Amino acid sequence: MDLDEFLPKNAGDPLAALIAQDLDPLSVKELDARIAALEGEIARTRRKMQTAVTHRASAHDLFKS
Repeated sequence: MDLDEFLPKNAGDPLAALIAQDLDPLSVKELDARIAALEGEIARTRRKMQTAVTHRASAHDLFKS
């Protein structure tokens, strides 16, 4: 899997900058904090996706009848 497929094409995109960040200068404590923050963001993104799926299904059911 090539990460370039998933990266935004905009040069100033925060996700692209995050992925390109050099991790070498970070301590283990800083890396742990980064992982915790990213896991929190993943959970938030998954909740948003679930909300969108539920909303779409509700709209589909409403207009289906």
